[in-house]
Amino acid sequence: MDFDNLLLERDGAVALITVNRPQVLNALNRSTLDELRRAALELKHDAAVRAIVITGAGGKSFVAGADVNELAVRTPAEYKELGVRGQHVFDLIENLGKPVIAAINGYALGGGCELAMACTMRVAADTARLGQPEIDLGIMPGYGGTQRLPRLVGKGIALELLLTGKHITAEEALRIGLVNRVVPAASVLAEARALAAELVGKAPVAVQYIIEAVNRGLEVSFDKGQFLEATLFGLVASTEDMREGTKAFLEKRKPDFRGR
Repeated sequence: MDFDNLLLERDGAVALITVNRPQVLNALNRSTLDELRRAALELKHDAAVRAIVITGAGGKSFVAGADVNELAVRTPAEYKELGVRGQHVFDLIENLGKPVIAAINGYALGGGCELAMACTMRVAADTARLGQPEIDLGIMPGYGGTQRLPRLVGKGIALELLLTGKHITAEEALRIGLVNRVVPAASVLAEARALAAELVGKAPVAVQYIIEAVNRGLEVSFDKGQFLEATLFGLVASTEDMREGTKAFLEKRKPDFRGR
């Protein structure tokens, strides 16, 4: 599959998506969103890929936000349509059924922060800056930022970030729970790849159901979340991987999970 604004590479069971618009700090325009959707769907249905890393090209930016040049000429109706389109793409990434790791190698602002939050986990360079500065353009997040941010960091902190538009450091993002790890900038991609490689060794069906249980469970009452968990627990117990995992444990060897 050919892309104009992305690079897609495979290294064994790990795929790497690179947003490749360094001349505009990897800003997300409509074309790039569409390519992210196509890449995500391709990897979702590729059984050989078990984990995905997303990063940005160049040394300055993960994704610096939406493309303001494009936004400036949109009508209100087009703004809404673009928001729905971006939400659809990020929902797809969040619920891909495979771990998606954001390697935040620089600015992750606006749509870039929203993309990172849609990922399963986030590894940030110590030089990274994150935030939702849409308020300073007289607009608001449109790709899920007002929904995912409070779920990650809590309502009060989320409102402060959304209403002030301030950029925060990677260390501050780690403190409030916005990212999972902070590493030296030179090693952020290697750290994300290593985490992906670790997750590749886990049982794929169990990984998929854990992600589903967490994502769906957050949207319902606690008792309904537990019902979902018990149902998925029962389903995963019927897999070949469950039998392989328990057998390997008893035989004191590393399991060979096949995703079945």
